[in-house]
Parts: sequence; structure tokens; C-alpha cells
Amino acid sequence: MSYPSPKGEPVLPTQQEISDEIAQQSRARTGTSEPRHHPDRGYVPYRSAALRHPHRLPVTVDDPEAVELSGPAFGTTDVTDLDADLTRHHHGEPIGERITVTGRVLDRDGRPVRGQLVEIWQANAAGRYAHRRDQHPAPLDPNFTGAGRCLTGDDGSYSFTTIKPGAYPWRNHTGAWRPAHIHFSLFGTAFTQRLVTQMYFPGDPLFPYDPILQSVTDPAARARLVAAYDHDLSTPEWSLGHRWDIVLDGPTATWIEEGR
Repeated sequence: MSYPSPKGEPVLPTQQEISDEIAQQSRARTGTSEPRHHPDRGYVPYRSAALRHPHRLPVTVDDPEAVELSGPAFGTTDVTDLDADLTRHHHGEPIGERITVTGRVLDRDGRPVRGQLVEIWQANAAGRYAHRRDQHPAPLDPNFTGAGRCLTGDDGSYSFTTIKPGAYPWRNHTGAWRPAHIHFSLFGTAFTQRLVTQMYFPGDPLFPYDPILQSVTDPAARARLVAAYDHDLSTPEWSLGHRWDIVLDGPTATWIEEGR
């Protein structure tokens, strides 16, 4: 997809032209004229999106099975219950508010998606990731790494025990702070099928100031990214409960963080 310039040299398409072409191809594959409801990859207020989203059309793979041979794997060990409790990965107790996050992974018809690999990663209670590139001058917690995984059950359910993450500054604009959030990654029936998104907490005052969340312009879709506090999920003297269901496709699908 390129256009000749007045001098005969190819001109790369704009990101909007690429987005339109991808949407057209998607509608052709699915046989529907429904437009995409996900944010524009080049959402201007999110400054780093221009550097991180794809600038070329997807490549057609002739042999999908060959791609999966070199794709990611669960790791050297099976997924265990310990992987889903981020407060038990170290000998000491992590600092912060202990929470339980649970929900169901569903398809567009509300049917449970079984055996789905769900991975999460997050900042600690002070708003800092256990990663060498995070230079936010907030304390690291030696007893909290901030990454976990689990497999969905027969009813599509998942559950994590973790620490509520803190907000943290980022250099997108003056006074920029990210609301507290947890990153989610889900794999489908193949490793080439992946959904990456973020879950937020109710009542966060930083919502109006966050261009990543505000890039989801449909209010209903944006609301679906916010977990619901569920007191029945709380464990007395142990943790507070939050419920967040994930819908993989269809008109009520959870926002996909594409190319970010």
C-alpha cells in the first residue's frame, strides 16, 4: 500500500490510511460492515503512541503453525496456584492494600472461555515497577515483583490475589500521572491470538487526566475497563474484592490495547 509521488517515488501511507485499510480488511474477513470501536492508534494526546503503534499493514502468514513453533510458551514449569497469588512469591510480606481481583473470561455470546492463559503485571503500592527501566523515585518493595498468571476454569473464571498498585508519574505531558491499573494479557486458542488491556479501579480522580483511558471515546466501553468493588469477594481481615469480567469480542468486547 503506497502512492506515487510527483517524482515517481513511493510515498508511505498515513497512519489513518493504514487504520482504514486494516478496518476494511477486517470487515472483509468477518463479512460485517460494523466499524471498529477501538481507539485510533495515532491518538495524539498519548504522545508515545506515534512511536509504538504499527506503521505498516499486517503481514500475511502462509504457514500459521510455523509461527507458533517459535512463539512463546508457558515456561519451564506448569501454571500453579502460587502463580496467581502475587503476595506469596517472596518470603516476606509485601507492603500495601491486599486485594483479590476475579472475574470471568467470556466470548461475544456470554459463553465461558475455558483454559485461557491470563497474565498480569503491575506497579507496587508506591507506583513503581520492578523493572530496570522504571526510574520513578519511589521505593521498590523487595517482597513484591508484580507479575502473575493463571488459567481460567471451566466456567471461564480467573482469580488473583495481589497488592493494589499506586499511581505513578509519566512524561506524556506536564503533571501527567497514570491512574492505578493492572495490565492483563490473554491468549486465545493460539499464541498469535492475544488481547492486552488494562483494568482500572472505581472512583479514581485521575481518570479525566489520563489520555490512555480517554482514548476510549465510547463511555460505555471506557466504563467496562473499570472493575467493580464487590464486598462479597472480600475476605475479612485479609483482602478487599474487585470483580472484572473480560469479553473477548463482539459489541461489548473489552478494549484491546493495540500497538501500545
